[in-house]
Amino acid sequence: MAAPSAPSARRTAVHLLDKVLGEGRLLADLSGPLDRLPPEDRARALRLAADTLRGLDRADRLLARQLRKAPQLHVRNILRLGTVELAMGGDAHGVVSACVDLVSDHPRYKRLKGMVNAVLRQMADGGVKPWADLRVPRLPLWLREPLVAAWGNGAVAAMEKAHFAGARLDLSAKSDASAVAQATGGTLLPTGSVRLTNAGQVSTLPGFEAGDWWVQDAAAALPVRGLAPRTGERVLDLCAAPGGKTMQLAAAGAKVTAVDLSEKRMARVAENLARTGLTAECRVADVFDLQEGGYDAVLLDAPCSATGTIRRHPDLPHARDGAGISELIALQTRMLDHALGLLAPGGRLVFCTCSLLPDEGEVQVEEALARHAGLRADPEAFALPGIDPSWRTPEGGLRLRPDYWPELGGMDGFYMACLRRA
Repeated sequence: MAAPSAPSARRTAVHLLDKVLGEGRLLADLSGPLDRLPPEDRARALRLAADTLRGLDRADRLLARQLRKAPQLHVRNILRLGTVELAMGGDAHGVVSACVDLVSDHPRYKRLKGMVNAVLRQMADGGVKPWADLRVPRLPLWLREPLVAAWGNGAVAAMEKAHFAGARLDLSAKSDASAVAQATGGTLLPTGSVRLTNAGQVSTLPGFEAGDWWVQDAAAALPVRGLAPRTGERVLDLCAAPGGKTMQLAAAGAKVTAVDLSEKRMARVAENLARTGLTAECRVADVFDLQEGGYDAVLLDAPCSATGTIRRHPDLPHARDGAGISELIALQTRMLDHALGLLAPGGRLVFCTCSLLPDEGEVQVEEALARHAGLRADPEAFALPGIDPSWRTPEGGLRLRPDYWPELGGMDGFYMACLRRA
């Protein structure tokens, strides 16, 4: 019996595509195959899978011109990956040869190696030339329709363009953002984050070992800036993993209690705190089991559809179908009400979600203000450098979208509001 083929970046990328497109799995839940690769190959496998998912619609349109009928999913994913690599300038001989090897090594599909070779050679000989002229891949209808209803066709088309472009790497500095930008060759953004265009492997960047910074999208860094934690304040960080906001709070001098339901994810928070030399109390607990109150401030980054993170997570539209969002909305409402009860009199709470759906943002805050007497939104909390006043919302929050900052490379979609108790 032949020995199993050794793992490689391309082979692992195809495996990830099979899981996302065949089983509705998210890349974040598929760490097992990646753990068998060295760090450089792990990063390449993820990049190949992500690029293929972003360009899936274009790849399928080009492949339809070469195929009389679509092959089985595994073979189709090999063709998709090869097509995307060729369209993005990959070495023709290397890409075609590697993809043929992937099929040849599979006992069930090795008979199709001739077809894969022929199709990808056609692609290499000019079949990918129309790539740039094809339309930007669209969101699936389950998501596109409510977004068009909320923001209009033009805005959604601009979001799709931002999703297709992908996301650069953003860093939050522990102290001196200008020094981090200079050391890493990054750009200091108007809101204080540092953006890198060609980052490479994160762990090899200057300042990683020293804990001078952590990875965090520029939009995700804004809820803490709106909360404006002060030295010595007792701050509760709910749904804290992976810990970017926890570290922001700790770096500001707050006495932070970080809470998350997942033991595995909370271990990652502890690792990040240790690397950066910051301190916070980490608890693995259900938010609803917390009863002690009196916190000066609470940050609630509530579980949501994560539809604002598609530029970083292109698997999400393919692995999800919109099911379960109504349950998430109900959970957010319960969490927000419970979190407000943990505030000291006069305390403040920032509610945020990485969602593009108003029901998970603007509507939540509108309804909370109606439910709780003496609660008010503070729109001035987000009068921050780099924030366009037009991003503020009528109920007093801040709406961020992927199509904002197009000249700088965009941002994740986020909603946030600062609520104050009388």
